[in-house]
Amino acid sequence: MKTLSILTTKITASLLKLIGRGGSMPGSIGLKLDPNILSKLHFNGPVVLITGTNGKTSTANMISDLFQNAGYEVVTNRKGDNLKAGIVTALLTNASLSGRIRGSVCVLEVDELNVRHILPYLPVKAFVVNNFFRDQLDRAREMEQLIESIERVLPDYRGELILNGNDPNVVRLSLKASKAHCTYFGLDQNRYSLLETNEASEGKFCPVCGHKLHYDYYQYSHIGSFSCTNCDFKTPEIKYPLQNIDLEKETFFYQNQKIQSPYEGMYSMYNCAAVLAVKEVFHLDLDAAIQVFQNAPQPLGRNEHFSYNNQQCILNLVKNPTGANEVMKVIDKDNDTKVICIVLNDHEQDGTDVSWIYDTFFEKICKQSTKKIVCTGTRAYDMALRIYYENYNGNIEVIESLDKAIQESLKPGLKTYVIATYTALYPTRNTIVKEMSQ
Repeated sequence: MKTLSILTTKITASLLKLIGRGGSMPGSIGLKLDPNILSKLHFNGPVVLITGTNGKTSTANMISDLFQNAGYEVVTNRKGDNLKAGIVTALLTNASLSGRIRGSVCVLEVDELNVRHILPYLPVKAFVVNNFFRDQLDRAREMEQLIESIERVLPDYRGELILNGNDPNVVRLSLKASKAHCTYFGLDQNRYSLLETNEASEGKFCPVCGHKLHYDYYQYSHIGSFSCTNCDFKTPEIKYPLQNIDLEKETFFYQNQKIQSPYEGMYSMYNCAAVLAVKEVFHLDLDAAIQVFQNAPQPLGRNEHFSYNNQQCILNLVKNPTGANEVMKVIDKDNDTKVICIVLNDHEQDGTDVSWIYDTFFEKICKQSTKKIVCTGTRAYDMALRIYYENYNGNIEVIESLDKAIQESLKPGLKTYVIATYTALYPTRNTIVKEMSQ
């Protein structure tokens, strides 16, 4: 069945490509023909998995480019098809009929809930974990259950764990992986670090003894320097932390070298730190990483800028309070006169529970420089009510039609920020491109 599974997946993927489509359907068919296909594959080089709540697509793509710059032939699911079927599609379309994967390294982004379906069945050399935050509670349930699902497959893992040393929920994975070697990445304290925080936080209690965690400082949310008030659980040694963070110029120092980050925000600095940790583990040249940062493409909908004639528009994806708060910080830094459009959907891929909007600091955008906030999407009225509760003095408009909402938001001479949830992102982007090209 192995050969049939591989052949059918390849043919299906080729046919979809002819009509301009991709996705995970070929892998779904391959799995139906051979449910154990993953364990029957053979690899010419290391397999690297990347997971986490925020930033895994950007991080996985940069790690893919890192290996490519270092001379590897990379097999990856670059478009973010990170469920089991999507990963099977990426692997089988790059496999011989005997099951030999052609690349010299496989870099795979994996959805957190799918780690248990992937890691035990592939010869994983390195497992990179960015962060854990509350996200899509109706699908992922409580974060504790999500982390436990990963912990259950770690006792037999013998590869490298590359972990965010500033996230206690990530560091705890090392406690279950006694046969693995751990490398930690993170950021030093900097001028943006806070001694206290009122952001939504998932790192209040020690995963070992349950006592309260003490923080020397926070970078954002529960990410920072922590220690248990009762036992020895604490921030581990980070051998090569990013230093001298400058969020205005988006630069940092690494091993005494100044480096430009390709993306905005503190959370993006952690993506860079993860890439550099992979560089260290695989003994790759620093120049290969610097080339990645210099040439990293802007992911669609992640602080994506559009400009046409006298119009400027910036589009951002949001899907949970921590990621949304980081977007709020980016907008808050901009004192230009602006219009903001928020597209809030509650489809299955978004998460049907939108209560997270009450853990997001929308007050940061309810400023005098924001002349109007347009709310649209399937939960437009919920979003408008949330903005109303911030005592916003500007105009709040609810427009059910996405096309009309974007039209009303794009005003000549004014900068427009558009914030969209997952299923709204690409329809919103398409509408922006259409409206700004007319």
